[in-house]
Amino acid sequence: MHPRLQIAAELADTLVSPWRFQAHPEVWVLVVFLVGAWLYAVRFIGPLSPEVQAGEPVLSRRQGWMFAAAIALLWGASDWPIHDISEEYLYSVHMFQHMALSYFLPPLVLLATPVWLFRAIIGSQRAGKVIRWLAKPVIAGVLFNLVVMVTHVPTMVNQSVSNPVLHYSLHVAVVASALLMWIPVVSPDPAMRIGYGGRMVYLFLMSVVPTLPAAWLTFAEGVVYQQYDIAIRVWGLSVTTDQQIAGAVMKLGGSVFLWSIIIFLWFKRFMGGYSQQQSYYRKPDPVLTFDEVTREFDRVPAAPEPSRD
Repeated sequence: MHPRLQIAAELADTLVSPWRFQAHPEVWVLVVFLVGAWLYAVRFIGPLSPEVQAGEPVLSRRQGWMFAAAIALLWGASDWPIHDISEEYLYSVHMFQHMALSYFLPPLVLLATPVWLFRAIIGSQRAGKVIRWLAKPVIAGVLFNLVVMVTHVPTMVNQSVSNPVLHYSLHVAVVASALLMWIPVVSPDPAMRIGYGGRMVYLFLMSVVPTLPAAWLTFAEGVVYQQYDIAIRVWGLSVTTDQQIAGAVMKLGGSVFLWSIIIFLWFKRFMGGYSQQQSYYRKPDPVLTFDEVTREFDRVPAAPEPSRD
């Protein structure tokens, strides 16, 4: 092949390659803003908060690691290559991206948020009252599942792939509704959490509703999302196989994750202290020392001597 033709062919392959690098500065700006806002709050707002006692750290080490994990997950799910593969080539990767933003990211964010920061964000003004109302289990659960259903409507998916404003608006709706949905389960403020039994029932219901679009994707015979019916097939996956994997990710991934939390809550609620209560090991009785026996005798007044009259 002529050198110029070879260069042109390689350039064409690069331009249509699913793995070509695509910069997303809006994601970088968002990550830098979140990290900067977090550091500012921890350094300047936390020490002045009346909810932080003198000498008490404003942030635990566990919360710091949770925040780092949340930022890493947000960055990885929103930047190249996952973002580009999910929006242009494979709906199964798109489904994994939405799973990360709705099931994995929100609980990490809430677990990483100290109580003083959470209450400062929620506030007691009108906006705070609205957020508290939206975070009620029934309202938050219905809102979250409504967003899940809307984001799987074929027209909405096909339009969002080619419309950046609609695309990011849907992602904001997914994350916001997911944060509201997770507040009754892992809210930093104990007053906004429901009991163990309520949390288990709540998470069970959250695992049931997404099975409808998952089953629809898994058993669909034709192409559901025309935007993903393209000639370039990543990893050799056909469009039908891609849809089936997306359905499996939504059904199994979400259900397994939520059911794992339900099992953890069940053991924490009903099995706490079980091993100690059912143990056959008996601690030996404490051995009395001579000094302890003498001390007890000295403490008890001596009996009066009987009269000889």
